[in-house]
Amino acid sequence: MSRFVRASKYRHVFGQAAKKENGLENVRVSNNAWDTNLLSASAQYLSINYQVAGGGAFSILPLPGTELASGISYKLPDVIPLARGHAGPVLDTDWSPFDDRIVASGGEDGKVHIWKVEGNEFDGWGSEKWVPQDFDPVAKINVSGRKIGQVMFHPTASNVLASATGDHVVKIWDLASTDEPRSVLSGHGDTIQSIGFNTTGTLLATTCRDRKLRLFDPRQGGDAVRVMEGHGGVKSSRVAWMGETGKLATTGFSRMSDREVSVWDTASGESPLKTLNIDQSSGVLMPFWSDNGIIFLAGKGDGNIRAYEWESDNLYALQEYSSTNPQRGLCFVPRRALNVSECEIARAYKVSGTTIEPISFIVPRRSDSFQADIFPPAPSLEPALTAAEFFNGKTAPRNLVDLDTGSASTGPPPSATTSSFKVTSSEQPKAPSASSLSPETVRSPSQVPLPKTPAVSEPVSATPSRSASIPVPTVSVSSSDDTSKLREENDRLNQELREARAQIRNLELQVETMKANAVKARA
Repeated sequence: MSRFVRASKYRHVFGQAAKKENGLENVRVSNNAWDTNLLSASAQYLSINYQVAGGGAFSILPLPGTELASGISYKLPDVIPLARGHAGPVLDTDWSPFDDRIVASGGEDGKVHIWKVEGNEFDGWGSEKWVPQDFDPVAKINVSGRKIGQVMFHPTASNVLASATGDHVVKIWDLASTDEPRSVLSGHGDTIQSIGFNTTGTLLATTCRDRKLRLFDPRQGGDAVRVMEGHGGVKSSRVAWMGETGKLATTGFSRMSDREVSVWDTASGESPLKTLNIDQSSGVLMPFWSDNGIIFLAGKGDGNIRAYEWESDNLYALQEYSSTNPQRGLCFVPRRALNVSECEIARAYKVSGTTIEPISFIVPRRSDSFQADIFPPAPSLEPALTAAEFFNGKTAPRNLVDLDTGSASTGPPPSATTSSFKVTSSEQPKAPSASSLSPETVRSPSQVPLPKTPAVSEPVSATPSRSASIPVPTVSVSSSDDTSKLREENDRLNQELREARAQIRNLELQVETMKANAVKARA
């Protein structure tokens, strides 16, 4: 053993759980067996896959400890506003990196929904006359006849979304025109288990139940530009890009069912640079990368969160966070939401039972001044590209923001190694060219472009008053009579929808009352 201690700024980093009042309790987290993180976070809101009777829903709640959550009790009421609209359980959600109010959801019904949270959604929460009002989607995409297991926004281009389907393909969408996907990534031999964009969005990695790690060009579509043998075990595998290093990390199981993490160089080699055996537990390892050069590993069913620093092509273990409460899911907030005055370099939200617990990872420092060496610039809210520019072949690094001054900058230029990948498959389907599609108006990042509405073949649902500020598609009709009939039909359908939702809320209240009476009777 060496007598010398490796010098590192993060050698003493530690995890610290927040006080109970800074978390959430009485959260009815989904019991669906699909392998997912169960929750996702923007700098303002949390989305949590929720357990409901019939259909599918997820909750949208302000991040605990923020100004938006100031009037909300940490113990949630039995009935809260939910994002309803899926006909089957919600399997995954992802927040836009360019607007903290926009979230995408994918469900077992084969649809992707886009939602936008208005600033007044939580006014009067918990007051005497407060009535929960469910969220309504601002856009719906019919993706597949099978479930949508993963959704992910593009890291540099606005309004670009990836969705992984039960058909074993990944579809890339321009949210301004969702009649057809802009590209389809195929070649998977089994269920897709995770997806991930690199920092510029020029490559997309997937892990699959066929134990292959694949790299795709999301604009070109078709088969993978590189296929590598992944982890040898049959259990679930995950992937996460390691920031500007150009490398990616995967977690999975060995042939002997040992949990392991591997680091891959996408520019060279078919085998991992480094593989580290973790332990022999059975829970899936969820990897999360921080631009501090740290990868966090959280195992489902574990109470601890491991941290490793990547330096000189090696993984060095840091102090791990330990807890007696096992986690079912985990997510990290964007780094621009961190408390830099407390030297908080990362913050996770952990699902444990019916609670959501914040965990801050802190580097102990005595100075009260900004510690620039542990806070590199973070991705900003400003997209580097429009969707049209991205699909036309333009590439740009992420826009960054200084966490001390707020000044803007750009990341390092994209690596030239990504252009060296060549597609070898002769069966690659052609993605639709940019010239064959009608040009779309460039929208600001804060606006959610809605899909085109076809000619009037069926009634189109009107937008509820709570979402009146969101632009809705216009419908071309032949006469004023058709317009009035369509409006009447819309009003009737909206009224039926409101009545159905009211009945669902009443039934949920009755169920909770019956449960409470049963508990009292047993006592």
